[in-house]
Amino acid sequence: MDITFSAEELAFRDQVRVFLSESWTEDLASRINARDGDYKAAQIEWQNKLSAKGWLAPGWPVEHGGVDWSVTENFIFETERSLAGIPDVVPFGLKMVAPVIYDFGNDEQKKRFLPRILKNQDWWCQGYSEPGAGSDLAALKTKAELDGDDYIVTGAKIWTTYAQYSDWIFCLVRTDSSGKRQDGITFLLIDMSSPGVSVNKISSIDDHHSLNEVVFDNVRVPTANRIGEEGKGWTYAKALLAHERTSIAAVADSKRKLRELRNLLAQEVSGGRPLSEDTQFQNRLSNTEIELMALEYTELRVLASTADGKGPGVESSLLKIKGTEIQQAIQQMYMDLAGYYSGVIHGEDTEETIGHAFGHSARQAYMYGRAATIYGGSNEVQKNITAKYVLGL
Repeated sequence: MDITFSAEELAFRDQVRVFLSESWTEDLASRINARDGDYKAAQIEWQNKLSAKGWLAPGWPVEHGGVDWSVTENFIFETERSLAGIPDVVPFGLKMVAPVIYDFGNDEQKKRFLPRILKNQDWWCQGYSEPGAGSDLAALKTKAELDGDDYIVTGAKIWTTYAQYSDWIFCLVRTDSSGKRQDGITFLLIDMSSPGVSVNKISSIDDHHSLNEVVFDNVRVPTANRIGEEGKGWTYAKALLAHERTSIAAVADSKRKLRELRNLLAQEVSGGRPLSEDTQFQNRLSNTEIELMALEYTELRVLASTADGKGPGVESSLLKIKGTEIQQAIQQMYMDLAGYYSGVIHGEDTEETIGHAFGHSARQAYMYGRAATIYGGSNEVQKNITAKYVLGL
């Protein structure tokens, strides 16, 4: 694989750097990173800047407003975004439901939903997991019964990220229980303002409110909001999950965090020597960096496959498995580094933080990051997928 950038690609990299330096501000960074009540407005403000530049939707078909980037250009943008400390766009609309709509939706649905996603006019969330159906998604019980031109939806979804901000939710619902579990699932787009939809807050261990339970109490959903055929939702869901798992790998962000960690280790002293000289930390850091390098090449192969129109395949499961394991390894090292100060204290009644400046955020990332190997399809399930479709077991 040739990883040398051409003159044109280097010029594109310079263009990306200029745009990011001019568009990403300290105000945006503080508002988005705080993840408080102003988060949605700040995120939309940033995504509007990307939209105005025409850079919001790499991977979308050009006829729907997508960015006609090569695999290398997409790689360059993600690398520079990460180097600048800029978080990725919220994926639920742009990277998850949009591909389902433009691949499987009808013309009316494409005209109705895709422009609003591209203009950041609709905020989406994902309605997959349920109290009794997460990694075993086919066990879902939320029902949709046909009543004239509407479905009547009853049930609940859980761990629904940013449902408190969302205008729409894309849902898997059960329309038939008579046959194979996967055959009775339908893919619906549901307006969150519909009567009977309620959102219940879930406070997570990282001290932020991002997760929710969404309850449907006899919610009417027009059949016009069904993607594709009734009972074929499992097929569309698998396509969506392939996009999600590729995104979850977060290779560029892990590279940035490793660089930051290496710099912090050089500043921390243990036994009169920089912690970067500690053999144990050196081995852990080097092993993680090698695994990340291998994962990056796998991601490039997946991106090349996507550019050829094949879409992400079983490789997305490999990306998800190793990407989340690497994230957790990095989070563990951050926590261990912060622990050299004998822990981190961040008082609720005071602005004072005792310990390293990065200690509190390291604790939050570590605690929330325990779920990374579960959400998007647990890593155990991804290993089963890999065993079946790659090894033929």
